[in-house]
Amino acid sequence: MNKLFFLLIICFLGLQLNGQNLLENIEVEDKMGGMSDFRSYLREGNRQFNARKADDAERSYRRALGIDEKSDIATFNLGSALYRQEKYEEAVREFEKAASSATDKMERAKAYHNLGNSHLQQMKVQESIQAYKQALRNNPNDLDTKYNLSYAMVLLQQQEQNQDQQDNQDNQDNQDNQDQQNQDNQDNQDDQQPQDQKREEDQQQQPQQISPEDAQRMLDAIAQDEKELLEKLQQKDRAGTRQNIERNW
Repeated sequence: MNKLFFLLIICFLGLQLNGQNLLENIEVEDKMGGMSDFRSYLREGNRQFNARKADDAERSYRRALGIDEKSDIATFNLGSALYRQEKYEEAVREFEKAASSATDKMERAKAYHNLGNSHLQQMKVQESIQAYKQALRNNPNDLDTKYNLSYAMVLLQQQEQNQDQQDNQDNQDNQDNQDQQNQDNQDNQDDQQPQDQKREEDQQQQPQQISPEDAQRMLDAIAQDEKELLEKLQQKDRAGTRQNIERNW
């Protein structure tokens, strides 16, 4: 996806603002004694929002919600102010509340559209796709939502492809590590074999240890052999003198 296409996508991720249009539907009557303050906070928040003072707008919308906590108008606009400050997790909560409380399909579609944008900014692509689909169920002709939905689906496909590649790479790395480990084990065996052989040769060259009893028996046998040999030599000497025969000439 080239850079120009990405920039075009970002342009369509802008908020679908709801403040000015919904403000026209506020009842003029002050039924609860605080409606004038509610309207004042809401209008002030809208002015601050349009002046790019999102933090001030957030405070004004919260004051409005302090008067009417169930107002889907103030809730939606608070979500927009949070989104502009990149407080996406908080924006998600406000847009979810606005979408669930909205009675008008068009306003519900706007809430779901902005909910999808908030998810997408956090790279929660699957959640953004579901939100965009909900927006299109309520407003099938919204081209901005269709565009953002198509972008999110392309992004999801890329994520899945990247995940498949990463899984394949991990499997290959694991196989390579296993092969290397097997090779290391084989090298260790090759290195160990001459040492084992040398150890056996050393053991063969070392004299075997004998018990004291065996040593005594060996000495006795040697002494007996020497005694018998001495006796044989003495007998031979005696026989030799007897065999000293004179020669007749």
